[in-house]
This record gives sequence, C-alpha cells and structure tokens, in this order.
Amino acid sequence: MNVAGDYWGYGTGLQPDGRAFGIIHSRDLVHWEPIGSAMEPIPGNHPCYWAPEVSHESDGSFLLYYSVGNEETMHIRIARSVKPEGPFEDIGLALTKEPFAIDPHIFLDDDGTRYLFYATDFLTHTHIGTGTVVDRMLDAFTLEGKPEPVTRARYEWQVYDPHRASKGGVKWHTVEGPFVLKHNGHYYQMFSGGNWQNLTYGVSYAVSDTIQPGHEWQQHADGAKILPILRTIPGKVIGPGHNSVVAGPDGRELFCVYHVWHNKRRALCIDRMEFAGDDLIVHGPTTTEQPSPGYRA
Repeated sequence: MNVAGDYWGYGTGLQPDGRAFGIIHSRDLVHWEPIGSAMEPIPGNHPCYWAPEVSHESDGSFLLYYSVGNEETMHIRIARSVKPEGPFEDIGLALTKEPFAIDPHIFLDDDGTRYLFYATDFLTHTHIGTGTVVDRMLDAFTLEGKPEPVTRARYEWQVYDPHRASKGGVKWHTVEGPFVLKHNGHYYQMFSGGNWQNLTYGVSYAVSDTIQPGHEWQQHADGAKILPILRTIPGKVIGPGHNSVVAGPDGRELFCVYHVWHNKRRALCIDRMEFAGDDLIVHGPTTTEQPSPGYRA
C-alpha cells in the first residue's frame, strides 16, 4: 500500500511477539524495515491469520481485511486503525458466511462502488476446490451477500493435490489470492493457482469487460499452450504467488509484489510489470539485481 509516498507491507501469520501480521515500511520499494505487528489476536486461539490487505479510507482511517480460523474453517474479518502502522483493532464483525473464505481484496470501481473479491470452496464444480468470487459491498463493513464466481479451476496446472486426504481423497484444485486492476476499460483479476510445492504453481490472470455478476472471467493461461505469467523456476525461485500491484515512486511504473518460498519461509519479491496491448506482463521472477524504481522529476 502506498500512502503519500510511503509504502507499507503486511504479512501473513502470527508473529514472534504474539501479535498478528508483521508490518514493513519503505520509501522507495528497495529498502525495507520491519516496524512491528498489526494487531492482537482475537479471542478463540485461532492458529491461522492469513492474507491481510489494508484499505486507506476517505476519512483517513485504515481498514485491515483478513482471514482467520483453523485452516479448514476460515472467515474474513476487519480491523481498524488511524495509522498505517497500527495498532489495528478488530471491529467484532465477520464479513463472510461460507465455511471457508480467505484472501480478501478490496476493489473500488470508477463509479465509487466497492467490491470484495475473495477465495472460497466449490464442492460441486466440475473441478472441485477453491476459486474466487466477488460480492458488492453496501459500505466498507457490509457485503450485499450475493457472491458470484469470478475464476474457478479449469486446468491441470491448478491442481493442489490429486488425492487430498483432508477433503476425502478428491482431486483438489486451488485458485486463490485475487487482486484486481482496471486497464483500458477491462477488468483484470490476477490470481495464484495450484500448489506452491509443484512446478506448475504460479500467478495468472482473468479478464472481463464488466464487473457485473453473472459470468466467470476469461482466464489467460491454460498451463499448456499459455503458461502463468509468474511461475516456479526449479532451483532458483520456488512458489511465486499471492501478489498485489503498486505504482512506483514516479507514479507511472507498475510493480508486482509477491512472495516466494525461501528456507521454508515466505520472502517478499518485487518485479516490474506492464500492459502490452490487452496482455498483462510481469518481468520476472528475476534472480539478479534490477534497476531501482524511477522517481518523479
């Protein structure tokens, strides 16, 4: 998140200090410093605090949307702060009603309408597993309650586990981690697919001419003829996924911010991205030093 030239990053999980969601800060997208944790855990001894995303509101406050639970059962909640560095305080509200809901992403359309994109399970879909949905928001704290599918699994590269024991041994697919941009009148939802431990894992996107419900968006990568735009490089980059997008300090360059797995922990990575016509391109994952982001003259 960019707030008046300051970049703030929020990471998944409980932290060594016992709080949830580590926070890092940068002025240039290159040099980062940890500055603590976002919030106290809510009651219930939940082991999983996942996928925080912070929205800067028009009243100056900051809302942290996150998912919490025990991995099998998860729901999305909101915490609030007056500063991007927190502390955030949970407002006591569960946004979602599904047994499993993760990876909240807020998208504000040009007309001011707010939408929540998130991932949930589809147990009767042709490709059983997790997919993404969108639900219009009546305000920052209230869903309309009519989630519609955006991207559900369609391809083999999106297989998480061919015999997932915790789901009764079914062939389980995963499409998750939505992030939405609008470009030349088209809506682009970036997402992660598959299992980070597999060579097929990566980030792709789906496109739609409208954000209105009633249809699934057209997916870019089939994993065979067209590959995901970010993917594992064996021996070099493992499990690039769950990205967001931010403009650089010059206000023009776009950067894809994502995580990889390094020494059994997630690590932050940033690479340039752009649109080439109607195609979305990420120039990565890179493994060598890159030019620093540009600045406004």
